Amino acid sequence: MRAYERLLKYAQYPTASDADNSKCPSSEAQLEFARDLVKEMLALGIADARVDEHGYVYGTIPANIPNWQGTTIGFIAHMDVVRDVPFENVKARVVENYGGGEIVLNEEQGIVLSPEEFPQLLSYVGHDLVVTDGTTLLGADNKAGVAEILTMAEILLNDPEIKHGEIKIAFTPDEEIGRGADKFDVEGFGAQFAYTVDGGAFGEVEYETFNAATAKIKIKGKNIHPGTAKGKMKNANLIAMEFAALLPPEERPEHTSDRQGFYHLTHMNGTVEEANLSYILRDHDWDKLETKKETVQKAAEEINRRYGEGTVDVQIIDSYRNMIDQIRPHWHLIDNAYAAVREVGGEPHSIPVRGGTDGARLSFMGLPCPNLGTGSHNHHSTLEYASAQSMDQCVAVLVKLAQKYAAFRPQA
Repeated sequence: MRAYERLLKYAQYPTASDADNSKCPSSEAQLEFARDLVKEMLALGIADARVDEHGYVYGTIPANIPNWQGTTIGFIAHMDVVRDVPFENVKARVVENYGGGEIVLNEEQGIVLSPEEFPQLLSYVGHDLVVTDGTTLLGADNKAGVAEILTMAEILLNDPEIKHGEIKIAFTPDEEIGRGADKFDVEGFGAQFAYTVDGGAFGEVEYETFNAATAKIKIKGKNIHPGTAKGKMKNANLIAMEFAALLPPEERPEHTSDRQGFYHLTHMNGTVEEANLSYILRDHDWDKLETKKETVQKAAEEINRRYGEGTVDVQIIDSYRNMIDQIRPHWHLIDNAYAAVREVGGEPHSIPVRGGTDGARLSFMGLPCPNLGTGSHNHHSTLEYASAQSMDQCVAVLVKLAQKYAAFRPQA
């Protein structure tokens, strides 16, 4: 089975994670998907395939080299999708031999996928593209990665001529809500190094992510009948707007790119009596992220000066750190990935990830773990798509890496 065929099947699982649910996994659909993946893995011949009590899937492809003693490499993808885009009743289909121009996703609603908006599309002329009907996401982030890892497994298990060492596989829940590595069993996983397969275009090799934090802002107001409110009312909704205005508007996501960090207001709710704001803070430079945290605190101090101490309460929680410091001592991960991409006809490229992956946290948990592309684009969007041929190339890269680490010995 080709990877895109698996993606078409996996897209039917409504596996959105739920930040409001403290359980792990945070949604029942993820657990259903995990159990079905284990069944598929067992059918492929992954004898130890299993899902643990937290919804993490693990399995091993045994070495097929007699008396093998080498480096155990791992491949990891996440099972969940985002919840803030429609994710149920996904109608995935294949546009065969894309000829350029607009792809009409939904004629009735006038939804098109256009190279005018997404010029990258034109690089896929002649490819078969997996798309939706434009009303839901596709879920290639990260079911394309799941599909590619299991397609690699199928190839290795069915072709004894491809020599490889022991390979570990894992699929995680709740990555999209920042919890993907929370209960990952690094020691039990058993790999010395790993790759997440959770990127965009084929050829991406990513080893630098944002540093990340979350800021929770609670604002206390004072409600009173508006007819007698003069000099008495403190409208928490309006105070929240004042707070937001104190943060630099030019440092919002819609005004930043490349290595520029940002303050991103993700959720807000409120009444006159109380309002809440949630921000994610991001920067590739740790010192600059610390400056953003200080700016949030200073905004709170200013609001408290205006309206009285205790009006604003701020909680800032660190989420993950830039993985590059954990990857530098193990640069073979990047060199081998670059070589693998070239060997299957691609040109490797690396850019700072304007986001994070499970690998960022796993790298700080003792499992150095850069990220690879999946051949998909427009993640977290109803205009998401994937190239069947690029997915094939991504699978070929994983097979090449399995071969490379069969004989690899890291230097002391």
